[in-house]
Order: sequence, then C-alpha cells, then structure tokens
Amino acid sequence: MTDLEDKLSRVLSGAAHRAPQAPAGLVATVKTRLRRRRARTAAVRAAAAVVLVAGGVGAAVSALGASAEPHPAVSATGETEPSADKVPPPIEKVWPQAVHKIPAKLPDGRAYYPQLLLDEHTLLVMTGVSDGKRQFLWSYDLGTGQPRRIAEIPPTKGSAIFADGVAAGGGNIVWWASYKEAGSPRVARIWTVPATGGRPRPVTDVPLGNVMKQGHINGLAVTGSDVVFAYEKGGVYRVPLSGGSPQPVKGAERHHILQWPWVGVHRGKAIFRELLNVETGERRDAVVKADEEVRCGVDRCAGVAVRYKTVKVKRPHDRSGKEMKCGTRRCPDTVQTRTILRRFVRDRDGSQERELPSRFQPGGEAGLERFFKVTLWRPGNQAVVTLYDADTGRSADLGIRPDAKGSMAIPDSGLDRLVTYPIKNEMYVLDLAAIR
Repeated sequence: MTDLEDKLSRVLSGAAHRAPQAPAGLVATVKTRLRRRRARTAAVRAAAAVVLVAGGVGAAVSALGASAEPHPAVSATGETEPSADKVPPPIEKVWPQAVHKIPAKLPDGRAYYPQLLLDEHTLLVMTGVSDGKRQFLWSYDLGTGQPRRIAEIPPTKGSAIFADGVAAGGGNIVWWASYKEAGSPRVARIWTVPATGGRPRPVTDVPLGNVMKQGHINGLAVTGSDVVFAYEKGGVYRVPLSGGSPQPVKGAERHHILQWPWVGVHRGKAIFRELLNVETGERRDAVVKADEEVRCGVDRCAGVAVRYKTVKVKRPHDRSGKEMKCGTRRCPDTVQTRTILRRFVRDRDGSQERELPSRFQPGGEAGLERFFKVTLWRPGNQAVVTLYDADTGRSADLGIRPDAKGSMAIPDSGLDRLVTYPIKNEMYVLDLAAIR
C-alpha cells in the first residue's frame, strides 16, 4: 500500500458508514476540519471535512456524520428568501468562564495544533504537523501564554503519516504513527513519553494487515499501567505501557471504544446503542424506537425520528425521446425520501427526553454529552456555527464564518471537554467543563 492509499484509508474507513448523505446537486468545496486528536498531513486534513456550497445553498458535513441542513435561497422564480435564523450572542458573552483566547502561533512563530487539556490550565499542542518539518509536543500554559517543549516526536521512517491519536493519562502521553519497513507489513507503532518531558519510547507495534479492510487504530487511551485501543473496523486490545504484545480484551472482539472502559458496536442507525463496561461487566442498552436514528454516549442518546417514503419518479429522456441512463445503469423507477419528524436528546433508559433545535442534525458527538454544534443561517444564506447546551437550552455563537470562497471549518470536540478553533490570529480554547 502506498502512502497516499494509506492516508485516504484513514479518512474513509472510519467515516463512510457513519456519514450522512449530502443533499443532491451540490458542489463540494473542501476545507480543513479542526479535528484535534488526529493530526494529519494537509491532504488528509482537507479530506476529513467538507462544506458544500452551490447556488446559494450550503450544507456542512463532517466525517463523523454531523451535518447542517441547507437553508433555502431565493428561488429561480424570484420568490423571497425565507426568514433567517435568530443568531445567539457570542460565546464570550454567554459563557465567558469557558473561553480562553490565545495567539494562533507560538512565540517563535510556529503554527500548532491543540490536542487535549492536560489539566484546566494546560493545553497539549503539537507543532510540525502540516509543514513537513520535525514534530514536537508542547504544554501551553493558558494563564501565562508560555509553551514548554515536552518532546520531539520520532519521525516515522518509510511513511509520510505523522503522529496520530494523541491521548494522556496517569502522567503519560501516548500516540501512534503508521510505520512500514521495506519487505515488512505496515504497523501502527504506539509511543509514550512522560507529560513532564523526556525521550519518547516505543510501546508496541500493532499489525495493520489489510488497512483498507480492517482500518487503522483509534480510541487510544491510557488506563492505569496499560494502553488500550481499537481497530477502526472493530476489536479492542490492551498492552502494558512498559511494552509487550497487544492482547484482545475479552468480550470486546468486535467493539469500538466509546469512552474507556465503555465499549460498544455500531449497529445500523443506532450507534453505541449497546454498551459494555469491560472492567466491571456492566451492560447498558439504550431505548431506541423503530423509526429513530441515534448516536449514544455513556449516559445519553441524541438523534431524530424519521419517516421514509418511496416515491415514483419519471425517467429522464433526451430531446429525441430516448430514455437516458444514470451512468452505466438504467435510472431507477423510484426514490426514497427522508423526513425528520423530531429531534431529541434523552437518557439511555428513555427518560428525560428534550427537544433539540430544528437545525440539529444527527451523527456528531456532543461535548460532555451535553453541548451540540448547530449550524444556523443568517440573511444571505451565511452559515453560523453555534453551540447549544441541552441542559439549559442556551446557545452561543462560536464566531466561525465562511471564508471568501464560501467554505468553513467546523470544530470537532468529541465527547470530552475541549473545543478549539482558530479565528484570524487567535485560537479559541473552550473548556466545556467550566460551564455550570
């Protein structure tokens, strides 16, 4: 497998079965998605998220499945544009205690990429991700603005793939990198270094085999004296930080890591409906109705109730009256339409259901299972990314706007407390745990 194939497989293998279908007829404009934990080369980051824009209609789509409904524009007949959404106040006004604004570059001018919070005052960042230069890990003091170099990330001989899946715990930082020597199969080499600094040391090599079939690894986490991870296509493993061979976690041979020690499977349109605590054996099954599509966390599920309808369509013909083909195949007689009936978040046992905003789209993860990113639309069909708190019903404008080409990047927070994104010369660092 070439490095290009390897890069593409990392984006596509874990995302294709979870991503929603974009509205038909749109032209894609690609923009880097701000995914903190998967530091990629520029080509891979550009493929990881898209903002779709065409003819005044836009839809933002992330590789994890979060999307924003297109906002209707002025019609071809000149009908007036529907009223725009009401945009909430800036996040600095709504939740000032959660917002840190820091320079978008280190004092020496290096660009950096936030990874995670080591504590409430310290941000872990990485440099050298997109410029092809040496990579370093740094701790960044949010109070003083001073960075401290932790370690240089060893280059991966035989691969253009950089450090990925950065995680921390118990005073240790871990990551992995794709690695291939001539005549040998590709592996994911897991590394570790103390958070206080030092020389990185390899933990283990994880066989990747057929990457296009099995995927790379994800869900990397530190638990006690071990490192845990899962293959993108399923299967959870554990290996001592001190080194050794990865061993399968009993009962999780086909699972994915949600939030350690909780693991689950991806079943159709109910992601992580069934959970297993691999340390205690506890199981949690979420209440999901037949017409619902949900993505669940440890305690809550968010999603939509939908109605599908099969509609007959008229096959296209050319000017001579001859039936046209759809590619190399005959055009279908029917198409399936999908209507969202309601949007909701509720506890896994089915209780405490609350309505989510009408612009909410399923698929993306909610920070702390509480904060949802919702894209609204201003006059002129300009997209506005907001953060919605399901506990209080309050919303805040993140300040992200489309660029001159009409594309924009949507921050991906995962399930944890950190959200980061740059605006002009500043990096916004949001600590969701500071919001009460």
